[in-house]
Amino acid sequence: MIGDGMGIAQITASMYLNRKGSYLEQFPVVGFQKTFSGDNIITDSAAGATAMACGVKTYNNAIGVDMDTLPVQSILELSEKNGLATGLIATSPITHATPASFISHVSHRQFMEEIALGFMDTKIDFFVGGGKRYFDRRESDERNLYQELKDDGYYVSDYFKKDIFETHISSKKNFVFFTGDEDPQQARNGRKYLPYISSKGATFLKKRNDKGFFLMIEGSQIDWGGHQNDASWLISEMDDFNTAIGRILKFAKKEGETLVIVTADHECGGFSINNGSTKSELVTAFTNNGHTADMVPVFAFGPQAELFHGIYDNTDIFRKMKKALQFD
Repeated sequence: MIGDGMGIAQITASMYLNRKGSYLEQFPVVGFQKTFSGDNIITDSAAGATAMACGVKTYNNAIGVDMDTLPVQSILELSEKNGLATGLIATSPITHATPASFISHVSHRQFMEEIALGFMDTKIDFFVGGGKRYFDRRESDERNLYQELKDDGYYVSDYFKKDIFETHISSKKNFVFFTGDEDPQQARNGRKYLPYISSKGATFLKKRNDKGFFLMIEGSQIDWGGHQNDASWLISEMDDFNTAIGRILKFAKKEGETLVIVTADHECGGFSINNGSTKSELVTAFTNNGHTADMVPVFAFGPQAELFHGIYDNTDIFRKMKKALQFD
């Protein structure tokens, strides 16, 4: 699970907002990752996510490619190759930098329609997020990827047709649901699907086969609140992500064979909790409206969690996941 833009202060903030405290307190292993990219001490989401997903340092804006723009196999693709079920969930367009880096290979993150084509090159079992327009109303070609997915046997629906909470999710068919034409709503404006669909997604993928599954869940808009220096937006997204973590932990504790990793591509905004803060009211501040080079915490729970202890490069997360999944 990735809370995009999640730094130590954001994690602390979520503890105040949830009466039960932060679910991160239940993780027995904590490490730290260094997030610098291949061409900058300050990473962007694309290079940061590619490092974790594919195990290479690359230039800012790169999606699943190395410094020479050559494609690099991701942990999701390796999981599929090894017979595992796979899934992606985001509160951004599903073609946004972080989810894209796990499934596409594109020279620049802004090429959303090209990124969408990456979904057609896999048999991903489950994905939920915004970005419907990059599939069904494309400008670069006349393809309708929404219909192509349906023709390929996927269940495909979207926010305009029905509420995701009223959608029947059967593990008999690959599942796709678009939660926005571009960006989904903010949590503080009524978006509620992340905790629900995170739990549903894990249950769905477990039923798909007996070899296991890989699922990446992103609380995408934590980063967006940081960029806007909007503490209310950031904290409401962190609280939503915290609830999703709780649902996944509940699943993992009951299931007994699931490794849960919580981290982020980078920190954003230099967000801090200042003097005068109380548990019911925070006094916050930002140092800037961009990313920082702060190390990012890595929380791990479940089998092989001990692999994630210590301080390491973000590329090591890929290698540690490979080892935990026994792909080596």
